[in-house]
Amino acid sequence: MSDSALGDRYSNLIEQIIQQTLKGNIRSKEQVYQMLVQEIEPDSGEVFDAKFRDRMVQTQTTANDKSDELKQAKAMRAMRALQTIEGEWKRWQSDNQNRSAIATSVRQLNQADKRDRILIFLTLSDPNHPESLNSDQLKQVALTLKQQPISDAETQQELSQLSDGILRGFKSWEVLQPHLISWIYNPEQLGFGGTSRGVRPWELWAGQAIGNLPKSFFAALDQEQSAGEWAESQTEVALSDWIEFLIVVQTLQRGLVSWAENQSYSSKAGTSMSVSIFLTFALIWSELAGGFSRSTGLNSINRERFSEASFRVTLQILRVFAQRKYFPLYGTIYTSFTGTYFREAMNYLSEPLKRVKGTQEKARILTLIGSTQRIIGALEVAKELHTQAKEIAQDAGDRRCEIANFNHLSRISIIEKNYAEAISTSQRALILSRQSGDRMGEANALANLGYAEVFQAQLLESDPDAYELAIGYLEQGLALSEKLGDLQSQALCAISLGSAYVTLNDAEQALKYLEQGSYAAGESGDRYLHALCLAYVGEVFYQRQDAEKAIVASAMAMYKLEQMGSTDWRTSAGLLTILQGQLGDRFEQILQSQRSSLIAEIGVDGFDYLRELLDRYRQA
Repeated sequence: MSDSALGDRYSNLIEQIIQQTLKGNIRSKEQVYQMLVQEIEPDSGEVFDAKFRDRMVQTQTTANDKSDELKQAKAMRAMRALQTIEGEWKRWQSDNQNRSAIATSVRQLNQADKRDRILIFLTLSDPNHPESLNSDQLKQVALTLKQQPISDAETQQELSQLSDGILRGFKSWEVLQPHLISWIYNPEQLGFGGTSRGVRPWELWAGQAIGNLPKSFFAALDQEQSAGEWAESQTEVALSDWIEFLIVVQTLQRGLVSWAENQSYSSKAGTSMSVSIFLTFALIWSELAGGFSRSTGLNSINRERFSEASFRVTLQILRVFAQRKYFPLYGTIYTSFTGTYFREAMNYLSEPLKRVKGTQEKARILTLIGSTQRIIGALEVAKELHTQAKEIAQDAGDRRCEIANFNHLSRISIIEKNYAEAISTSQRALILSRQSGDRMGEANALANLGYAEVFQAQLLESDPDAYELAIGYLEQGLALSEKLGDLQSQALCAISLGSAYVTLNDAEQALKYLEQGSYAAGESGDRYLHALCLAYVGEVFYQRQDAEKAIVASAMAMYKLEQMGSTDWRTSAGLLTILQGQLGDRFEQILQSQRSSLIAEIGVDGFDYLRELLDRYRQA
């Protein structure tokens, strides 16, 4: 039907509703709504809206005309009828938009190639998409798919499985929802890996009445099996089972993030948990992608599409995470992983990023990965990642991310003992941060600049005035981070000041700042900075000729840094080796006398591992 014919039809419909209202034949808003539903054609809302607005203007004009009281009174009654139509018209638009979205989704799934159907489903539910479907809409898609008459038997079977998987997935989520957070024994620490006490989430969730595939998955994680190993071991998996699994794991992650972000008792704890949840589940899906791609028990189509879909979910999670205000542009992520996930986390997450074009989200994620690569000693990889992230951030106009990468590149130059480059890069970060009002970026730039200036002065054997300038930068950074309430920057600045005074052989001042740094690192949850602080504490006590305290601090630092994969453990190992040579048998006596203190921090296995680490250091 032409727009002209539809226009006449809708004008008549509007007039009919007005006249029926004036005669008292319209007794409820539902009657008006049903008339609209019966008469308005799909995708013709603009035509109806234009005719309705014309009639509204015409009636309003008459209602405002006081020259004919009879016409005015009739027009005012007609306006009340039009207001009822307007309300039900908005309702029709909302419902039609919902119906249209569902119909479009069903059509896309119907017409899709078998290999692409899961990816299309993921697009429909992608939280990064402005028109993504919610759970109720996805359920409606599932019900509509069941009712679709399809001549091709294979397609009908595939869509039926997709429908069953959607409905079963949300049903399993309803079972798990009451158990979403009951496993959290300590709200300050989210333990997705091995824990020594309390109930782990995987164990609890595996014990619920849910589908076999998610139940098997949670049980495998509870037994310290990686997500990749579990996926690789799968034999033929029905599409319905995989879709149920997908929905269960996705809804769990989103539910946990929502809960963590709304913690009124401690916003800091909530932020820390949110970071942990995002990274843990991104890692899980990335591992699943690799595992499914290696599975010999799946047919070629499922192997390919399950793997590709898992990568897509990884990217969706990372994109959502990168848009959060608390995304850690500076912090390390060691508090986010425990158990077997720890060492390879960022290596797994780097793979899906190769599939994404340069975006603001990609720049931020590369920043996080780069900082972790720096800590584990992969400096060339870290430098490449931060350089790429900086360039993408510049193009995307993300100044905070650009400044963060200048700061990270400065830290790499410090580690490489290229202090001139570190000073130049941190000065660039300082200028940009002050220009843009990025106070956190400024605090980090001051810390890097002061740190680099201290070691440059030591290298050049400069006079004391050079150290004073460098320490001045560090004190500015510490004061600024204290003002901002940024514990992580406080830790960085205080530990940098402590290390500067270690270099200047001022043990008293060094201990003062290292104690402050240790507290700030502990409160912020940054295990790396906390362990690094212990390493400097060991050096201070060595300068003070307090062998016992030097051994305890250095032993803890060596173990903790090595467990994180950081090459910094070798610095503490070197100091312990010197002490062992100086003390002879007394070194072992001190270790044994401090056994209980060390076990309290690093466990029995950690204590037994100390000698192996020292042997590795000597043999290198």
